[in-house]
Amino acid sequence: MSFTLPSLIAIVVSYLIGSLSFAVIVSKTLGMADPRSYGSKNPGATNVLRSGNKGAALATLLLDALKGWLPVFLIHQFGAQWGLGAGVAALAGLAAFLGHLYPVFFGFQGGKGVATAAGVLMGIAPLLGLATGVTWLIIAVFFRYSSLSSLVAAFFAPAYYLIAGGIAWPLDRTVLIALVVMSLLLFWRHRENIRRLAAGTESKLGAKKKQD
Repeated sequence: MSFTLPSLIAIVVSYLIGSLSFAVIVSKTLGMADPRSYGSKNPGATNVLRSGNKGAALATLLLDALKGWLPVFLIHQFGAQWGLGAGVAALAGLAAFLGHLYPVFFGFQGGKGVATAAGVLMGIAPLLGLATGVTWLIIAVFFRYSSLSSLVAAFFAPAYYLIAGGIAWPLDRTVLIALVVMSLLLFWRHRENIRRLAAGTESKLGAKKKQD
């Protein structure tokens, strides 16, 4: 695909939207401690939950997902008049995801991107997002590891897209590449979790960490 000025603008704006670290924004708005200062020091919903404020964690989760979904949705809805198709929408979603991982507004100290990636998937194809979300839930219920659930879901997301491409949704090479890149980055951002999973020291869902 060729890049035009509207597509480049869409990708850059999407990155800036993704750079809104809602874990930090919500916490500061509610007078809470910066999530980068406690727990895993990861600015994401899971770490905000460690503060004990479930409402703040839920707000962070929804807003982080929203910033991944919104650019993709808007391009799908209104991008055709500017020559923006599914490929650009997927790249915009990837840009929002990268903004979450490396936010320009917050010293490039971002989260792991699970919620934002979920939002991107929902924007690309709601059924794809649903299938990946159900995969996350099944692993979480049976194994009680959020990180393992995220890793399994990250592996299956591009696989689902490829397998059902042309059946449940149109198959686009640029979209597939964007999904693969997102999945690889999710694995990279979870590298410490992978080590803890291998060592048997990873915290389970609902368990309180003794030491961070």
